[in-house]
Amino acid sequence: MSQHHEVTNDIDLLLATLPPHITEALLQSEEASADLLEIVMDLGRLPEARYRQKELFLNDREVTQEEIDAVIAQIGTFGEDNRAGIPRTLHRISAIRNRQERVIGLTCRVGRAVFGTVAIIRDLVESGKSILLLGKPGTGKTTLLRETARVLADEFRKRVVIVDTSNEIAGDGDIPHPGIGRARRMQVPSPARQHGVMIEAVENHMPEVIVIDEIGTELEAMAARTIAERGVQLVGTAHGNTLDNLMVNPTLSDLVGGIQAVTLGDDEARRRGTQKTVLERKAPPTFDVLVEIQSWDQVTVYDDVAAAVDAILRGEDPPAEARSRDADGEVKSVAVRREVIDAPALGRRTGGMRERGGERGSERMGGRGGRGGFGELMGTAGPRLRERTGASPSMPGAVNNPGTSAASQIPTQRIFPFGVSRNRLESAIERLRVPAVIVRDMHDATLVMTLKNYYRQSAQRLRQAEEQGVPVYVLRNNTITQMERQLALVFNLRDGDYDDTVGAGRRGDENSIVEEALLEVEHAITQVMNGEEMMVELAPRSSYIRKLQHQMADRYNLRSESRGEEANRRVKIFR
Repeated sequence: MSQHHEVTNDIDLLLATLPPHITEALLQSEEASADLLEIVMDLGRLPEARYRQKELFLNDREVTQEEIDAVIAQIGTFGEDNRAGIPRTLHRISAIRNRQERVIGLTCRVGRAVFGTVAIIRDLVESGKSILLLGKPGTGKTTLLRETARVLADEFRKRVVIVDTSNEIAGDGDIPHPGIGRARRMQVPSPARQHGVMIEAVENHMPEVIVIDEIGTELEAMAARTIAERGVQLVGTAHGNTLDNLMVNPTLSDLVGGIQAVTLGDDEARRRGTQKTVLERKAPPTFDVLVEIQSWDQVTVYDDVAAAVDAILRGEDPPAEARSRDADGEVKSVAVRREVIDAPALGRRTGGMRERGGERGSERMGGRGGRGGFGELMGTAGPRLRERTGASPSMPGAVNNPGTSAASQIPTQRIFPFGVSRNRLESAIERLRVPAVIVRDMHDATLVMTLKNYYRQSAQRLRQAEEQGVPVYVLRNNTITQMERQLALVFNLRDGDYDDTVGAGRRGDENSIVEEALLEVEHAITQVMNGEEMMVELAPRSSYIRKLQHQMADRYNLRSESRGEEANRRVKIFR
């Protein structure tokens, strides 16, 4: 038996406001009322009920303007956010207006107060840390937020103030819904004033905890940081589904510390094995803990947001905890490595998670070419090798047996990238599907990859590696194409051992052109996101490359447009 216990859903009060033929159809429906999410009434269309698992039309009678007006007459006044409610309930009615501002559509969402949802994160709530909740619409963010406020106020006897922008947490009307317990509620006159009410709550009412729903603007993010710096525990929700979504959102990234471009010295860049310009966290996060909500019974927890953000910026999978609750109410948790979306210096795109333990690199060898970095945008598993240039050391154990892949016969190689981009090297490994992992210590390596200038500057250290029997591969430049060529030499890949999905005419030099163009747009995106430039105009490119550049800009919520005649047509990146 599930431990969820509904306090009330006041469904009768919502049904009483609807036209009789809609109410009757809902009461006669075989679907459980507990699964009802919302009722949709659009002018000239059939009324529709939306449940957790399905949607259905209630009857074959179209909604009229008179029926919409009759519903509006029985509910509260619509605010600037076009939301209204029924006093002392949690139901929310949202309006769709025409160009003359007349309401021609209604979404009547069923509000429920539920005991027990906080159990899955109760230890985090008790800790006093600030908690940020993320999740898709309908996953129960507001329900969990309301229950958290009640538990903190009633069971822990803390002074809790709820900043309720659309009256969704504590219901419509001046008397708050009993679902928030002893917590106090401050209503917000208009969404644009939410940040002011947040500061007012701290200055006037001495709260120990502030609860905020839907942090969505830069001013609200700044107000949240101000509150956290005053030692008040914050519990809030934000627009976004995952931590990595939030990091690439220029408006809200400050909630997790913000991101800035930093130029490293030569020695530090070599020590890290990265380029000289990297992205780093700008400040301590506003929220200590972040919870990604999949449902009431399944969440992913980052109990150290700072460490998780730093890991993602290093191109690593951040440590996380997957929690679930079974039908008996028992909460189970397992430590995982949560893989993230592809973004400049923010890791890879996979969206999955795996349990900790095991060799990280070998776990990824089974899938078809990696989806990180430029590989996904180029749609290629690597160029077919027509020539193999440059001297390279021979690899022990390399056997070229006809009829089998040479790479499969070579033991897993541990590669130390000396001055070479780790993210690009990892993408090259995944795209070629070769048994190799990247290590952080040269002493653990079975081979080293470096660039010509680093080889000249640090010849003694690299020669020491060679003297110890560790081969050193010298790349011409820091591109995926060069890395793939060297990996092909290491693993004795022959022509045909891996696919060229780009097709004829997009190999060799043209691959370099694409990579150069994407490096250019990546640098432009960083400049715009960090506020260094309001607008960056890129070099003229072909229509194919411009499409890739537009895709990258769109991925980071930036605007882009093409301008100029075809021969000189180029992309402009701006906010």
